Amino acid sequence: MKLLFWCSLFLIFFAYAGYPLCLYLWARIWPRPVRRGSALPSVTVVMAVHNEEKYLSAKLHNLAELEYPADRLQIVVVSDGSTDTSNEILNARENASLRAVILPERGGKATALNYGLAMARGEVIVFTDARQTIAAEALKNLVANFADPTVGCVSGELMIGQGGASGVQGVGLYWRIEKKIRLWEGLAGSTVGATGALYAVRRHLIPPLPPGTILDDVYIPLQVVRQGQRVVFEPRALAFDPLTPGPRQEFGRKLRTLVGNYQLLQLAPWILTRPNPVRWQFVGHKLLRLLAPFALVGMLVSTLWLRKDVYELALVLQLVFYALAGLRLSPGKFGFVSRLSDVSLAFLVLNSAAALAFLYFITGRKAIWSRS
Repeated sequence: MKLLFWCSLFLIFFAYAGYPLCLYLWARIWPRPVRRGSALPSVTVVMAVHNEEKYLSAKLHNLAELEYPADRLQIVVVSDGSTDTSNEILNARENASLRAVILPERGGKATALNYGLAMARGEVIVFTDARQTIAAEALKNLVANFADPTVGCVSGELMIGQGGASGVQGVGLYWRIEKKIRLWEGLAGSTVGATGALYAVRRHLIPPLPPGTILDDVYIPLQVVRQGQRVVFEPRALAFDPLTPGPRQEFGRKLRTLVGNYQLLQLAPWILTRPNPVRWQFVGHKLLRLLAPFALVGMLVSTLWLRKDVYELALVLQLVFYALAGLRLSPGKFGFVSRLSDVSLAFLVLNSAAALAFLYFITGRKAIWSRS
């Protein structure tokens, strides 16, 4: 039981603190800066939508207002079996620079993106989603990184909530840490994945997406790395999500992401082999978080069994931590304690989603593409 406790504690610590610390030191001591430039390659923005009438008109207007030469910008929007007015909106707005592809039946985001890529003419493909608004200068900031011939994919930065602030303190803290990890991974070599709301890839590096792929924003960057190119993070390329996620919304989003991580192990088993340049980053950033729920259970069970000396203290600390998450659900505000409760709840939401994702994986249940 003692071995179980210390192994569990080490896994949790390394997943959430040790790995970020190692990355930070790596990025500071052996950085690989990107040589940015001012070239403006031809760009195709590819976006898949399903029943996005609420956001689609505003998003098309947003794309039309981007600071990029119109003769070097193509927009391809694929409607994946939409049953609302999305198709009508696209047909009304279609012009020389905006190509609408209407699919009569829903085939999933990966299938829709493959249709969009078949229509793309640009040297660089930019992927985005309907709900988020892109900053006017974001496209130029993304493609500036492609002046470096070693860069094959560039991730933008997503600001969650109005002004980038999250309504749930713990979720906001988690997202800020996540973005730092991506920045440090890019400085150390390559990030593991990109921000689905805004990322750019050299066209010739993009493979066809397997049908049913959940995380195109991880699968494609991994394929870029496999071909010897870097994936970097560009904090000056901003996308803004107006929605403020609560615990339920964050749980659903994380569940889909974590199921997608399990799916990646099936679609691309090579990511755990030695030839993968970011194998260590994938294990530290993705795989250990899938294992963390089991480590939490192992630590709780071992301390319940041992219940003496340091193990009794560890048990008390765990129970207090879990109680704080329950306090977050109460209507009262308790100052600093409430902020700790936010962090505790966000941590439990993440790990509960990881545990359920494992059940989905072993039972064969699939996560479909839907608006998150």
